[in-house]
Amino acid sequence: MYKILYSGGGTLGPVVPLLALDSYIKEMHPLCNSIWIGTIDGPEKKIVEELGIQFMSIKSGKFRRYISLKNISDVYNVCMGFFESFVILLKYKPDICITAGGFVSVPVHTAAWLLGIPTWVHQQDVVPGLANKIMGIFAKKITVSLKNSLQHFSNKKTIWVGNPVRKDIIGISKQEGKKYFNLQEFDSVVFSLGGGTGSQRVNELTMESLNHLSEKTAVIHLIGSRPQEQSNRAKNNTNNYFPFEFFGEEMKFAYAAADVVISRGGFGTLSELAALKKPAIIIPKPGHQVQNVLFLEESHSIVFLDQDITNGHILAKHIKEILSDKKLSNELGENLSSMLPIANKQSLIAIFHELLLI
Repeated sequence: MYKILYSGGGTLGPVVPLLALDSYIKEMHPLCNSIWIGTIDGPEKKIVEELGIQFMSIKSGKFRRYISLKNISDVYNVCMGFFESFVILLKYKPDICITAGGFVSVPVHTAAWLLGIPTWVHQQDVVPGLANKIMGIFAKKITVSLKNSLQHFSNKKTIWVGNPVRKDIIGISKQEGKKYFNLQEFDSVVFSLGGGTGSQRVNELTMESLNHLSEKTAVIHLIGSRPQEQSNRAKNNTNNYFPFEFFGEEMKFAYAAADVVISRGGFGTLSELAALKKPAIIIPKPGHQVQNVLFLEESHSIVFLDQDITNGHILAKHIKEILSDKKLSNELGENLSSMLPIANKQSLIAIFHELLLI
């Protein structure tokens, strides 16, 4: 029985593709034992444990490339995270360690390298962050979601595979999705998600847009783990607004029900939207997500809105344009699907088997 150690967290971005990969592996090796190392207070613990994967947390710190007092405490956290990782690896003796990013994974993969455990890093974004650059040095295998990302890593151990996508989100009809949320009376459905921790700006814009949308347009709003008073007021004042703090199994039904999705620019979510061919309005978090979104905007795969100059009226305008123009809706979904192909399951399994032989 193989033991797999996954790591990543802080947000759900590094988590979602690894859950898909885990499901692929367990189709072929049902007796595989998976464990997960994540952050102490991130949103990943709940979704990982819901899937029956043992979860453990370690201290972690961010590697800042600017002067900050937090760098002092983060040095301590990274060192503690390394020793905690070392103890966990010695106890569980995994056959392989796999990550899709996140600073919590750096001490894990460093300790794995020292113990001779093969490591696999999956790069999602267009340009790798510092964590993946560091882990890429030690990794036995690196996979990338986009062909353009190959240039950032050693060509001897890097392969373009696409992005893994959870199979359970595919194949659910729009009718099933609307029925799950009891939205049959509405003409159309908007699904807005700001990530596992809840993006305050996306949440604000979504709620601002409500006054500009038809009462026959339902809005499913995943507000994240930080509920907002404004959301409660909006729920009490409208009949078409449905806020939720967290989605596990519910996510696939929300995707299915949606005629248009509003989201940040994390690659895990973008890949799922591509697999479902959903028209999307993307409001990226400043930084690497903007690079992801600009890449896709050039191919007319998504609608890109800048969080600093967008307001609720502008957001509602784009929502209504997509809902009223079937040709535009289909074009956005098809283009996104072609730009972000789903990773081939057999290719990923082959990499897994290759690393087991090292």
